[in-house]
Amino acid sequence: MAYDRFVAVCKPLHYMIIMNPKLCLGLVSAAWGGGLANSMAMSPVTLHLPRCGHHRVDHFLCEMPALIRMACVNTMAIEVTVFVLAVGIVLSPLVFILVSYGYIMRAVLQIRSASGRQKVFNTCGSHLTVVSLFYGNIIYMYMQPGNSSSQDQGKFLTLFYNIVTPLLNPLIYTLRNKEVKGALRRFLLSK
Repeated sequence: MAYDRFVAVCKPLHYMIIMNPKLCLGLVSAAWGGGLANSMAMSPVTLHLPRCGHHRVDHFLCEMPALIRMACVNTMAIEVTVFVLAVGIVLSPLVFILVSYGYIMRAVLQIRSASGRQKVFNTCGSHLTVVSLFYGNIIYMYMQPGNSSSQDQGKFLTLFYNIVTPLLNPLIYTLRNKEVKGALRRFLLSK
């Protein structure tokens, strides 16, 4: 989405040529392929860690940090691997998003009309809100040493980025629409 917004704002006349179906398929394939490769690499390693005794996962779902925390062996190598993979899988897209928005910001500051600037900020603001909610939690969750966070913090963050953020997506993206804003305003004022 960040690249789509970058092309739409910074190269609007070339949008249809640049954002062709082949490029979109390539971007989606890279995202899905990276996630699949990470899962194929880390899931077997995490699931085959020895666990002393019968443990129940004290979590909402079988998150990798919760499973690693249950192991009764030294997990430093696995934690370092998770951190390195998180840098590649989490920070690389985030840097790409931030660079795209840096170029967008530069282009927006060159727009002379206030309404044009407002339109771009409204369009990009919703995406940046969702990116902030999602990446903030993911970075905090996966880019710290395994035992430094509490189990309850991990549960809350997992709940937040798996349930709350996707539930907020439609609300965040539809509030850009003037008709939706007007309907919400009328609804709230009628109460």
